[in-house]
This record gives sequence, structure tokens and C-alpha cells, in this order.
Amino acid sequence: MADVGWADAPGVLLLPGGARVRGRRLGSLVSPADFALVLAAGPPPAWPHRRVRWPDFWVPVDPDDALDALREAHRRALTGERVEVTCRGGVGRTGTALAALAVLDGLLPADAVAWVRRGYHPRAVETPWQRRWLARVH
Repeated sequence: MADVGWADAPGVLLLPGGARVRGRRLGSLVSPADFALVLAAGPPPAWPHRRVRWPDFWVPVDPDDALDALREAHRRALTGERVEVTCRGGVGRTGTALAALAVLDGLLPADAVAWVRRGYHPRAVETPWQRRWLARVH
């Protein structure tokens, strides 16, 4: 469950509804999470995780699986689990998934893009098709 240090850790965002999530690069040294949504190939974290096939600069290969995984991550974050989202570079896919979590939390897709760029990384949600894909999130 959530600990005091999690709230101030690098990459941790407060979703509009109050839950915290962390975005990061896959392979960076970080404190453990309770659950990770992994959006790239590579060694997974040592803690529980779920991998979604999501090519770099693109959108998920299986949108239904991605939405299910995002809903799972959102549910876990709402219960206080330390949830993280990670991809190779920690910007485009991770930013898009973080924006999707904000949409699940009640923001409109355009507002979610602005939110994640302001709070996580200015280049989050890197491509026009990633921005369009957020309209599928509900």
C-alpha cells in the first residue's frame, strides 16, 4: 500500500480524483510499486505488472486489452496502491497512458493531454494518433 515517500517521488502525479500514479522510463532505478503497467519490451520490474503491446510512437496493438489494463491500473490506484506506468523512454506511451488514466478519472481527452504535459513531461502524448486514441478511453 501507499507510503509517505511515494507522494514526493519523481514522476508521481496526483490524478484529478486524488489517486497517485507514477510515470517513468523502463529500467530506471526507482522504489518498488505495487503494480506496474509496462508498455514496452524489456526486463519487467520485480513487482506485479501487466504488459501491453504498444509500439513506440504509436497506439496499442490491442486497444481492448490496453483499455482493460488501464482500467485495472486506475482501479488499483483508487484503492491506494502504488501504481506506475512505464515504457522505454517514459514520454510518449507513458504520457498517453497517464493521460488515459486522467480521462478515466473524469477529464476530457484534450484537458488530459494538457494536464499530463503540465505535470509530467512537456512532450507527453507525442503523436497526433496518440491524442486521437485518447477519445476511445472511457
